[in-house]
Amino acid sequence: MSLLDRGAVPLPDGRTRFGVWAPSPARLELCLRRPDRIETLPMERDERGVARVEVEHAGPGTEYWYRLDGDRDRPDPVSRELAGGVHGVSRVVDPERFRWTDAGWRGLPMPDLILYELHIGSFTPAGTFDAAISRLPYLLDLGVTALEIMPVAEFPGRRNWGYDGVSLYAPHSGYGGPDGLRRLVDAAHQGGLAVLLDVVYNHLGPEGNYLRDFGPYFSDRYRTALGESFNLDGPDSDEVRRYLVDNAVYWIDEFHLDGLRLDAADRIVDLSPVHLAEEIGAAVHHLGEGAGRRTVVVAEIDSNDPRWVRPREFGGFGLDAHWSDDFHHAVHVALTGERSGYYADFGGVGPVARALERRYVHDGGYSPYRRRRHGRPADGVPGDRFVVCVQNHDQVGNRAAGERLAALVEPPGVRLAAAILLLAPYVPLLFMGEEYAECNPFLYFVSHGDPSLIEAVREGRRREFAGFGWQGEVPDPQSEDTFAASRPRWNRAEQGTHAGVLALYRDLLRIRRALPLLRPGAAEPAVRFAEREEWVAMRLSGRDQVLDAVFNFATGPREVPGIAVPADLLLHTDDPRYGGEGRVRLSHGGLALPPRTAALLRRPR
Repeated sequence: MSLLDRGAVPLPDGRTRFGVWAPSPARLELCLRRPDRIETLPMERDERGVARVEVEHAGPGTEYWYRLDGDRDRPDPVSRELAGGVHGVSRVVDPERFRWTDAGWRGLPMPDLILYELHIGSFTPAGTFDAAISRLPYLLDLGVTALEIMPVAEFPGRRNWGYDGVSLYAPHSGYGGPDGLRRLVDAAHQGGLAVLLDVVYNHLGPEGNYLRDFGPYFSDRYRTALGESFNLDGPDSDEVRRYLVDNAVYWIDEFHLDGLRLDAADRIVDLSPVHLAEEIGAAVHHLGEGAGRRTVVVAEIDSNDPRWVRPREFGGFGLDAHWSDDFHHAVHVALTGERSGYYADFGGVGPVARALERRYVHDGGYSPYRRRRHGRPADGVPGDRFVVCVQNHDQVGNRAAGERLAALVEPPGVRLAAAILLLAPYVPLLFMGEEYAECNPFLYFVSHGDPSLIEAVREGRRREFAGFGWQGEVPDPQSEDTFAASRPRWNRAEQGTHAGVLALYRDLLRIRRALPLLRPGAAEPAVRFAEREEWVAMRLSGRDQVLDAVFNFATGPREVPGIAVPADLLLHTDDPRYGGEGRVRLSHGGLALPPRTAALLRRPR
């Protein structure tokens, strides 16, 4: 039986219960599409504005909507499925009809996650959940352990990153709807892959957003750069919070998802004693424990605040991990030399070393870009609480031309980035195509229907990039060509330089699985670096062995001292198998590394 008490819920006796919170309209009616007519049922509300009615002969597939004040037809705020897109009508769905085959699946703990971020619409030519299933064997062979799917809640049109979603309970119809997502999750679990979903609770998109017609879902006290904030701490906010917490639990319950990634979680404005993110984390963990499986909640934050991942009993929010951008920024600047926008806070290899050892580059010190202090120390917080990357949808797609790393640096730099990502003491995230050095861009794309909104998006992108000093024409987000250019070209994976990078990723992931010291939280890193020589060395010490990971960011060869011999050279990125020239040398004087090369060594303790 569904845990939901809102929306259309099929009951065991064959009836369907409809429930909606709608305190704003003076009159509320439920409309049902019958074969020969539209049936209209008046709905009475309780003192808090909640209306419920049970209806016979309104089973799965029945289309319905709400009529407000006699003249406004609106889809259900808790639509499990929409017919006709965000401006269409709701459809009754019975989640119990799907036959799951993952009864033995128990999920994965955070330290075992190797995340692979993907966008369903561009991941395959068909752009559907079912088409994504066909690529699961490739991902299993690569060695990742979890999918992280960009938002799928119904959005306007057919092309969108997903952060303009407006119907939070309805998987996008163009991707295959609710059962399509269930099939993907079920197939992933059969192969041993966890599935996380990116969800957006900091705002809704502007087109097709009808929530305000039902009640005070949004706050007039706060505004963010993302748009109107949800009403999470004002009058009538209990039902708004329930709408979002129920949504989080819904994905875990009805779709068997293993976790959620909260988009821009520190942009969720909530001054309540219990922050919404903490409430969501507790609810998701409680459901997982009751079902006998692991569930995780990961926050995207920009604040460098470890309270998000500290246990609740110690005053934290109790989430499992958060995205940590400092790692990406430090590595990106060390490789590209870019210093515009927020990259101004980084430069050289010192920030890379600090990110490896201290979690954050900014942990309370002054940020020149922000012109204020930023962050706080993360002392004592395990490494598995931090998700790091060298590419993701934001850092690629929020560039004017959407360049991936392979378009910005030479192949040795791409290989170096792969090594530092997968040898770092954190939870790694790969962005689709990164593993074979995809060089197609990933651009921002939409397919709105409102001409004024389309022009506003275009102008907004131009203003954003002006702040970074990027020149040239910004690709049109509304153009289908922009979307088409953003698709990975999977045939490249086995060709030339791309094949070498793919072999490197596979070997790094194999080694990461084989060596317990590389599991996040297993050992605290000891890091040293030479700013002028541009190298960084990280040591992980266990009971019976020591691992040395060495990274040369310089454009010339370097000899790194302090590497004890004898030692086994487990892997280096200049190996000819990966496209290099095999020039790494280990001697009593140190480790000689060619330009932009990483190496991993092991010795007994």
